[in-house]
Amino acid sequence: MEQGNTAETPNLDVLVLAAGLGTRMRSDLAKVLHRLDGRPLINHVCRTATALAPRKIYVVIGHQGEDVKTVVLEELDEEQVAFVWQEKQLGTGDAVNAAREYLAGSDSTTVVLSGDVPMIRAETLAALVQEHRNYLDHGAACTILTVKLKDPTGYGRIVRDKDDRFLRIAEQKDATEDEREIREINSGIYCFNTRLLFAALSKVQNDNAQGEYYLTDVPALLNDAGENIAIYRHNDSREIEGINDRAQLADIERLLRRNTVSKLMLESGVTFIDPKTAYISEQARIGRDTVIHPNVFIEGETVIGAGCTVRAGTRITRSRVGDGVEILDNCVITDSTVGDNCTVGPFAHLRGSAKMEEKSKVGNFVELKKTTLGKGSKASHLTYLGDATIGEKTNIGAGTITCNYDGKNKHPTVIGDNVKIGSDTMLVAPIRVGDGAVTGAGSVVTKDIPENTLAVGAPARFIRKFSKE
Repeated sequence: MEQGNTAETPNLDVLVLAAGLGTRMRSDLAKVLHRLDGRPLINHVCRTATALAPRKIYVVIGHQGEDVKTVVLEELDEEQVAFVWQEKQLGTGDAVNAAREYLAGSDSTTVVLSGDVPMIRAETLAALVQEHRNYLDHGAACTILTVKLKDPTGYGRIVRDKDDRFLRIAEQKDATEDEREIREINSGIYCFNTRLLFAALSKVQNDNAQGEYYLTDVPALLNDAGENIAIYRHNDSREIEGINDRAQLADIERLLRRNTVSKLMLESGVTFIDPKTAYISEQARIGRDTVIHPNVFIEGETVIGAGCTVRAGTRITRSRVGDGVEILDNCVITDSTVGDNCTVGPFAHLRGSAKMEEKSKVGNFVELKKTTLGKGSKASHLTYLGDATIGEKTNIGAGTITCNYDGKNKHPTVIGDNVKIGSDTMLVAPIRVGDGAVTGAGSVVTKDIPENTLAVGAPARFIRKFSKE
């Protein structure tokens, strides 16, 4: 079957199961809070679910539920999501049943997802919903997303009758020897007629090896009641792979990174000197003819323009980089903006909403924190610029420091256009340096410098006024 699109699907709700501990992670952290591509697992699932345009996403929480709520609300608006508490960990059927007061009796379709299956694509879910609604022209009571695996160990098997119709799902611990030979497995992703789902849940028993209430019993109960059960068999097993331990998490991280790099090379025209050593977020965007050298980390919703060079050892997080930028070795850029045709590094650090205007330069061991460096301005060596605004075509000498902190508060420094700050100048904020001003090497500036004025000494004194020419 062709995969559908993500157009709006009326009367659709999504239920995400995220209450479990995940004991095989060997962690004090709930499994869905572990991070993939820098984001919690649960957020990958919730973000994909939004592409279906559901009425509401219901997240079933339990272990470390308040923490799960916090991270989900970093991804979704409060209007998009509601949280359902599963008080005791009594199985997947019990987890779904926890949402009864919100969904039971609703004339809708409910998509059930697992919070630890982060690779599922919106296109796949849309195709599942389409299959569910189109089955036999009048829809199914339940549609199960399945795949075939070479090694199905650990998964519930799809048991069919002699006419290849669905009978039931046999969990690994409850399956017979013959059933364990079946390679078609249940992904744990379903579409249900909501009203029929909760009616069947009322009949689920816990007489199984785990002593739990299985959601996987519901399709068989619906089938026995004469309802239509559909199967949507998917062809990509990695997409529905759940993360149960740290080894699987690392495998999925590598898969996601490999897919991201391949897509950037094939679709965006980005060059990677060594693709195996590039760590690029799925959320990042990189322009044509940009070259990424080995051991580069590009994290979060970073945007890098066209024709850039990013050299080895650099880390860029949640930042925007313009066109034609050269970022030299071992730079760190966080929550900052770099304009077109700038040069950064080597060993430079931009953070705290730092901003480099077009054609500006930050060089060796220079740090910008909450600072704007104007068009064509330079800070080439061994300098700290914090809480500063610097004009155009200004040169900041080596060893300059904006002394922005008085022990209690941060204060701003404002430096004008065409200023020359001599080496080892200390600018004790709050302070202003006028256009065309100059400071001598080693000056300690404690009061504003008028425009076109030379200031020298410690503390600095004004010794010459320049003509504007």
